[in-house]
Amino acid sequence: MKDPNCYHCGLPNDDEHTYSTQILGEQRFLCCPGCLAVSEAIVQNGLEDYYQFRTEPAIKSDDVVPAQLSKLTLFDEPALQEDFVVDEGNNKSIQLTVEGITCAACGWLIEKQLSKVTGIAQVSVNVQERRAMVAWADDQLKLSQILKALKRIGYKGAPFQPDDHEASYKREEKSFLKKLGLAGIMTMQVMMLMAGLYFDWFGAIEAETRDYFYWVALTLTTPVVLYSGSLFYIGAAKALLARTVNMDVPITLAVFGTYIAGLKSTLLQEGEVYFESICMFIFLLLLSRFLEHRSRHRAAQISANMTQYVPVSATKIDEHGNLVQCLAKQLQKDELTLIKPGETIPVDGVVLEGSSSVDESMLTGEFNPVLKETGSLVYGGTVSKDGSLTIKVTNTLKHALVNQIVRLQTTAMANKPKVAQIADEFSRIFVVAVLLISSATYLYWYLHGSENAFWITVSVLVATCPCALGLATPSALTCAMAKLNKHGILLKRADAIEQLTKINTIALDKTGTLTQGKFSIQALWVNSNHAEQAVLDIAACLESRSEHPIAKAFDTKSSDLVMQGFEVTPGGGVSGEIQGTRYQLGSKHFCFGEKPLPSLEFEANVFLVTDRELLGAFKVTDTLRKDAKDSLTQLKDYKLAMFSGDMQHNVDSVAKSLSINIAKGELSPEQKFAEVKALQEQGDSVLMMGDGINDAPVLASADVAIAVGNATDVAKTAADVILLGDKLSVVPFLLKSAQRAKATIRQNMAWAVGYNLVILPFAVSGMLSPWMAVVGMSLSSIIVVYNSTRLLRG
Repeated sequence: MKDPNCYHCGLPNDDEHTYSTQILGEQRFLCCPGCLAVSEAIVQNGLEDYYQFRTEPAIKSDDVVPAQLSKLTLFDEPALQEDFVVDEGNNKSIQLTVEGITCAACGWLIEKQLSKVTGIAQVSVNVQERRAMVAWADDQLKLSQILKALKRIGYKGAPFQPDDHEASYKREEKSFLKKLGLAGIMTMQVMMLMAGLYFDWFGAIEAETRDYFYWVALTLTTPVVLYSGSLFYIGAAKALLARTVNMDVPITLAVFGTYIAGLKSTLLQEGEVYFESICMFIFLLLLSRFLEHRSRHRAAQISANMTQYVPVSATKIDEHGNLVQCLAKQLQKDELTLIKPGETIPVDGVVLEGSSSVDESMLTGEFNPVLKETGSLVYGGTVSKDGSLTIKVTNTLKHALVNQIVRLQTTAMANKPKVAQIADEFSRIFVVAVLLISSATYLYWYLHGSENAFWITVSVLVATCPCALGLATPSALTCAMAKLNKHGILLKRADAIEQLTKINTIALDKTGTLTQGKFSIQALWVNSNHAEQAVLDIAACLESRSEHPIAKAFDTKSSDLVMQGFEVTPGGGVSGEIQGTRYQLGSKHFCFGEKPLPSLEFEANVFLVTDRELLGAFKVTDTLRKDAKDSLTQLKDYKLAMFSGDMQHNVDSVAKSLSINIAKGELSPEQKFAEVKALQEQGDSVLMMGDGINDAPVLASADVAIAVGNATDVAKTAADVILLGDKLSVVPFLLKSAQRAKATIRQNMAWAVGYNLVILPFAVSGMLSPWMAVVGMSLSSIIVVYNSTRLLRG
């Protein structure tokens, strides 16, 4: 017999045409060719378990699937991908908004299907936000093929748009408020009605009047149970279908158990009812979930909404010097743009002309403007206060710092620290324990003939529900990361907070980390066979392509020489061929190896050599950061070490002025790496701070790595934490914040577990009525959320 409704989407089948296929061993009927094609694709890929796991019908598929698939090839156009696809070297990645996700089984199906596609390196689906993060090898696969694979199983994928995501949050918030509002209104009515009966406010009333009040209370409670509480039943159903349990399971059992018992008592006109407890239970649970929902969104906004600061338009300077209005996203690398006083800088760049005080508070949290002049780096979203700037674009809008922050923050929140994983596992175990204890409680009281056995069991289920335990860790971590982000501290992974609390040794690079990175030539020696300006021009030409802060000591714009074969030796120096001669510029070890150093009148630290002779020697010096001493004083409880490639006497001088315990100079990147490894072998947990290419290996080896200030891209890649500003004073704040987050998690866990352990004997012994259990459990969850949000204010 033909089913009246489509097995795939649930809509009515076509009476005139029959579409059918074998699913789960039976003949199933579909409403259209689109649903038929999708269901056959699911079966052919071995994913028909989807139909067993799903809790909601799928979205109706397009009738003309081939025509829809052909349009997806447009997404392979580089111009269209420019705004959405991020090139990560070996792979490309994209965030997709996926339409048609209705339950957890959809996420399972999408991940299974895409993992079968050759070329996909990673896929992660967020069911709640209806988003998917996909990374793929572009030489093996095209974006349109990924979207086609989604389309064949009935889902429509499109590049994620922040505006759509915000709209999704608004819809979810609106749904929360509707359910919460209904529960709140009905709870007040039912509580007033039932309180009048319990406390005999109506005087001696007849049984018929009491039964009438019960029916009124039942009528008011039913929409609360069926609509407001649906959030918890769906969660419980998804958990059970996935063959696990979560905190929604005991909630569902308690709500329906109490409701059915009340319904039975009302119909039979005997026994107790606790309709007010059901309404209050659902209302307070929804309130705690809503508070968590709001706090998570507020925390995410601090980083994700940074994109609101970037202007849509920009003033471009074309090749003829004309000013042209254009979209900010159309600015390309090396193009010029003009920033007028009061305007927001559209993209990352370097200042070519002009000077201005720039407000960088949206990045660093510091409200004092920073002076930007020729050679200074500026970032999209910051505001030029009092001057005009001509900047050369260094990063397009997609790769601008504000967009990097959003991507890194999303990645960080996807990485669960160990304490969160333990808490999740403990919550599942605790739920099982609650269910077993509840069953044992009911059996005990039933065998002892207690007429309250059922209500005692309900009190146990409600009072010991581990909602607070489930909120303890994620709420604290989310708020802590948001607070750090607001102060210009970007965590690339959430578990770095946990590791920061274990640090006992802080290792620092000197140049650009403890010092300002503003170098100048204090003394100069030039070979008598060469002109001074010629030597300076060669040095400037070599440094013109270097990212090292020392390059700023040389006037790299003054040289018109052409260089070939440029090479960088991290921790050593640079080399290149100029007019047929190979030159090297760098440290003593890089230029001379084990050969003796020529006698000079001053202590040089940078040398210019050829294979035949020493051409020039320079004493290049830097100055300490203004806040270096105060910052390290605040870190006096830690063992402090400094590892630098600079001359030992310079390192000793800095170490003495800053009271650093261990100071070693003239180290190569490999030797820095070995020093940190040696500390770790002694049992130390090491935090490493650096900013240059030569710091990348040692940053990667440390327990926690921090890239300081204007660090190179290589250093940022190796780091776990990135400081967006150039102040060391945020490092003590970072470490204190990590300790506060750890303390908050412990407080939350102690409260959640302690409350359950204390309340359990009262509930099991029958001393706790259901309404008391409701109040206690809900207040426990609200206290945990409130305690976590204190991290945002501290």
